[in-house]
Amino acid sequence: MIFRKYREKLLQQLSLELNCTPADLLSKENIVTVPAMHDGRRSYSPGQPFLQMATLGGNTVIMADVCLHEFLHALIRNMEGHRIFELESLMKIDGELRKYGYQMAPTHHMFLPCRDIIVQERCRVRWLYDDEITPFYGDPRFPNAIAYPEPCPVRPDRMAVVGTDGETVMGMAGCSEDAPHWQQIGIDVLPEFRSRGIGTCLVSLLKSRIIETGDVPFYGTAAANIRSQNIAFNSGFRPAWVETEAVKIREGS
Repeated sequence: MIFRKYREKLLQQLSLELNCTPADLLSKENIVTVPAMHDGRRSYSPGQPFLQMATLGGNTVIMADVCLHEFLHALIRNMEGHRIFELESLMKIDGELRKYGYQMAPTHHMFLPCRDIIVQERCRVRWLYDDEITPFYGDPRFPNAIAYPEPCPVRPDRMAVVGTDGETVMGMAGCSEDAPHWQQIGIDVLPEFRSRGIGTCLVSLLKSRIIETGDVPFYGTAAANIRSQNIAFNSGFRPAWVETEAVKIREGS
């Protein structure tokens, strides 16, 4: 029931971001739409998206510039949606994007809450809100928990929970408001304190606090980041969708 509740919210959010309907995300067919920048969407790259796509495990919805539509329709015809995210398909899309000065960004595996967790506190904790987070910007210990190296106005950090052993910081979990009422959780545990359950403790506490506010906690990581995925699972999250986008090729890359 918990996951179903948040999945309904996800359908609404992704439909904003991919310029489609919630039903499109559950269709049996892959769908290609035209770019749009609706209010309330998440934004991880400046300007109007050139290509952005997501799958909930069934079909895939791709929002792309019209110059890509003929290529995309030919590529994805009769293809299972999840296979569009396999390396062979991504390489083909990347090759087409490069004709226009773009390339594929890494895929992100995204998680939503699925169950409540009884937190086993592994450390003392200290809560930080909004401006109280400021002293930690630029701290190389926390590139995932909060914006690094400086605040991000588009995705402001709202809360952070710091785990300590006496005066020694062990780790930090923080959340950024990537869209209205959508709080993405990030976690950093210092190397000498890993494998003690600190990450799970901090993420679980932060997830619960976000839910108490009425906002949506979500978590994202890379496909090969098993440590991060285990923290997500142990903190009461489960896989919900996979997404990626095109980014402009930087000069010299």
